[in-house]
Amino acid sequence: MRVLFVSYAEKTHFIGMVPLAWALHNAGHEVRVASHPELTSTITHAGLTAVPVGKDHHLTRVLDICRQLGDEYDFDMAENRPEHLPWDHLKPRYRGFVVWWARLVNDSILKDVTDFSLYWRPDLVIWEPVTFAGPIAAKAVGAAHARFMWGLDVFARIRSHYLRVGAEQPPAQRQDSLADWINARGEQYGVEFSEDMSTGHFTLDYTPPSMRFDLDYHHVPLRYVPYNGTGTVPDWLRTPPKRPRVCLTLGTSATERLDGYSVPIQDILTSLGDLDIEVVATIPDAQRDQLTHVPDNVRTVPFVPLSALVPTCSAVIHHGGGGSFSTSSINGVPQLVLANMVDAPIKGQMLHDRGAGIFIPSEQATGPAVREALHRLLTEPSYRRDAGRLREEMFAMPSPADVVPELEKLAFEYRAAPAQAAHR
Repeated sequence: MRVLFVSYAEKTHFIGMVPLAWALHNAGHEVRVASHPELTSTITHAGLTAVPVGKDHHLTRVLDICRQLGDEYDFDMAENRPEHLPWDHLKPRYRGFVVWWARLVNDSILKDVTDFSLYWRPDLVIWEPVTFAGPIAAKAVGAAHARFMWGLDVFARIRSHYLRVGAEQPPAQRQDSLADWINARGEQYGVEFSEDMSTGHFTLDYTPPSMRFDLDYHHVPLRYVPYNGTGTVPDWLRTPPKRPRVCLTLGTSATERLDGYSVPIQDILTSLGDLDIEVVATIPDAQRDQLTHVPDNVRTVPFVPLSALVPTCSAVIHHGGGGSFSTSSINGVPQLVLANMVDAPIKGQMLHDRGAGIFIPSEQATGPAVREALHRLLTEPSYRRDAGRLREEMFAMPSPADVVPELEKLAFEYRAAPAQAAHR
């Protein structure tokens, strides 16, 4: 069959899809990846065939300009207790998600993604959870479509409460910003919104079962396979550490997309300097040059594949990103999560509650606080034990190769008549 992956140009959201794309390719299926031109080299370096579509979204640039002008936007989907949010909070929050995130990254690619789909006729479209151009294109050609989650499903969770609370409002006060936007964009292709366009006909998810939200949709579990993009393994990494090795990684988005790290990196490194450990800190050269002092027990590197580094570590300090969390979890390494955005704080608290790590909100992540938490991770055996249980849970999930036969079956079950044909 023909499988089209669709992701807006956010590297960290796309790379989690790569092992499944290769599993489908190795099973004999044709695979293409459609994204903004900015992501093309990342796709081709993964050995996959890219379909550049539309124009780059410039999401972070737009948001930076809005911040400078004093315009307010709010699309934080990661509420700890969304079931308690009133309508006057949910309504603008969800509209902000559609206007400031979904619309900005989809409007520039929707036409090209749909036109390519009408030409290539995929049997299955697999889409990143904010890239709604995917389900619109799938509906236009009658393809089955699946959402691919890169983290906790905060999107479906808050939407379920948004719809429930909205239905309780007087008719004049009700609103569904996502449905309205998709209907407006899909009309030219004969596509009308249906709820599967928010969750996929089914959702692929590598979140450990014990950490998933209880949500009502077709869920297909998938084991996480670490892939960090292209890279080389340095010589020093092949030498077993003589003392506990700790990885400090705060992700690439903070420096490439956002305003920089949300935690005091210099203060943290200084506080770890007197511990009998080896710290490997993945810090880009530009940020490394801003440090005033690097302790003797700290090695800074611009990049090293986490899939090679993490298995050698006794603990990992990270920002709660999907790749950092999942790579640490699949290797059974205790984690210290310093987080403040999207799903990361919820993920960090879940990890903390099950004993496999410690969570510190980024605004509280002082050097001494990080030092104390790390000391606990390294000296209290329960963290290693519970991290091992999380690893076992993840390894019990089906691998990408194991999931392929189910995808073949589901693609056949969910295929429908093309909406575009009916529209004509």
